[in-house]
Amino acid sequence: MNHMSPRLRAFLSEPIGEKDVVCVDGISHELAINLVAKGFNKAYTLLGQFLLMHKNEMEFQRWLICCCGATECEAQESTNCLKEWCSCFL
Repeated sequence: MNHMSPRLRAFLSEPIGEKDVVCVDGISHELAINLVAKGFNKAYTLLGQFLLMHKNEMEFQRWLICCCGATECEAQESTNCLKEWCSCFL
């Protein structure tokens, strides 16, 4: 990856631990509120959903958009963030 946002770089710099879902690159404050309302308050719970979908990027993005109210940009950025995190730590 040639260009990494500071937020993505920070997220990838260490294990997820107890990071809040808003720490995931691409997750806006508004989207975080929607995710928390659906029980996805921690980054690891969102990662779990991504893994349950077998890291299928398109399926995960559709879920974020349809079920959580993400924009296409938010869905792409957050999916990329989790995919990159998996590449680094799994």
